[in-house]
Amino acid sequence: MFLYHYYDAAVGPFVSISDLPGDQARAVLETIKQTKPKAQSAQRHDKYVEYRRNCESIIRAEFIRKGGVVQRSSPHYMVVEHSPWLSTWFENGASLKIPIEEFDVNTISFTYGDSMPTFSPLINDGKEYRHTLYTYPEIVSIIDKYGLPQNWNNDGKYGPERYVEAHVWSDGAVGRYLSERSLFNPP
Repeated sequence: MFLYHYYDAAVGPFVSISDLPGDQARAVLETIKQTKPKAQSAQRHDKYVEYRRNCESIIRAEFIRKGGVVQRSSPHYMVVEHSPWLSTWFENGASLKIPIEEFDVNTISFTYGDSMPTFSPLINDGKEYRHTLYTYPEIVSIIDKYGLPQNWNNDGKYGPERYVEAHVWSDGAVGRYLSERSLFNPP
């Protein structure tokens, strides 16, 4: 299994508005909307930062409840295997592919689909993976049962799940890839 991270090459990998205070995160999102209107993140609604923080609070608490190791206040986001859809998100798109063996799997939680719609109160379709956070052994079983969403739903025709999201709660394995750049100070 490989974990992929997609990012804007002009900014660098593992740079996230979740690492910024609320007002700064909203300002960065507004800057993205103005300077990179074709980027997927420019399409986010005005309450995105608040919704993202709420979702991260839910997945952090659930992961801790399941015995997961959390060393960061917000996770680094990755996906299981290549996602053709995510590879189109950035104007200057780039990606990293890291084998799961490089990670301490006790520091990674997973959702079958993006965590935001997975935990959205607006999506109640009865699928077993809605409102559910998984550990590594659990997500392997779910993938065995349903396959990878990008293989059967890359276009989103069958629901919001288009990939398996991985939440890396440590800088350990991603440390050598961490960007020195900032969302406020791109190169």
